[in-house]
Amino acid sequence: MLICKVLKPLVSTNRIPGFEHKHLQVVQDGSAKKVAVDAVGCVPGDWVICVGSSAAREAAGSKSYPSDLTIVGIIDHWDPEPPKPKVEGAG
Repeated sequence: MLICKVLKPLVSTNRIPGFEHKHLQVVQDGSAKKVAVDAVGCVPGDWVICVGSSAAREAAGSKSYPSDLTIVGIIDHWDPEPPKPKVEGAG
């Protein structure tokens, strides 16, 4: 599983028949931007949990669905910057 931030929706009107009408989102995984199928209805700015591989296809609705990244959960609270440890004897 990955923790990603939703950046914006991606609109693609010309799709193969098996791709259906699922919503797509551009997500950021570290410094990489990726496209994920949105199975939960997230919005830009949300931190989300994504799954890949066969779990992504299953979460999108079918093992034959052509997805390699699917959003499966919206994180209620996530601080991407953990607190920095205090250095003893400094200052």
